[in-house]
Amino acid sequence: MDLGWYVERARGGPCFVCAFLAGDPEYAHETVFEDEHHVAFLDRWPTLPGKVLVAPKAHVEHAVRDLDAAAYTRIMLVVREIALAVEELYASERTYLYSLGSQQGNTHLHWHIAALPPGVPYEQQQFHALMTEHGVLSPSPQEAAAAAARLRAVIAERTERAEHAVRTPPPR
Repeated sequence: MDLGWYVERARGGPCFVCAFLAGDPEYAHETVFEDEHHVAFLDRWPTLPGKVLVAPKAHVEHAVRDLDAAAYTRIMLVVREIALAVEELYASERTYLYSLGSQQGNTHLHWHIAALPPGVPYEQQQFHALMTEHGVLSPSPQEAAAAAARLRAVIAERTERAEHAVRTPPPR
């Protein structure tokens, strides 16, 4: 990954989430979840396997001041559900949830979900494991599509289990 190119693209290009949602092929990502207000997709330059981004569909830039309490709660529930699916699919020692971005680039609010595999030495965890300066994975388009399909299946199974639990009355 060329970090200089990435910074130039983030600062000078269109909003990457809005371009992705508009179908721009230069900003294509593998979608793992979508509802009326949110989208979750595989990170194009993951530092850990199965790294997912979750964003509101509306161009929102600030997590605190641009979302009312209901919208904030809704997106955080989506982040939680996607993170639980990531944990179910990828054995993780820890799952990192964080929101990055800047008014200087990547302004569209988005959360990162990154599952740290077990056994990673402490010195290579936390920020080290998340920063592209330490390297990115390069899944092929086929590998990314397969990973997205597996995550979609886990998300669908989790949703079905939750809906079944709501429909099934508790025993008396």
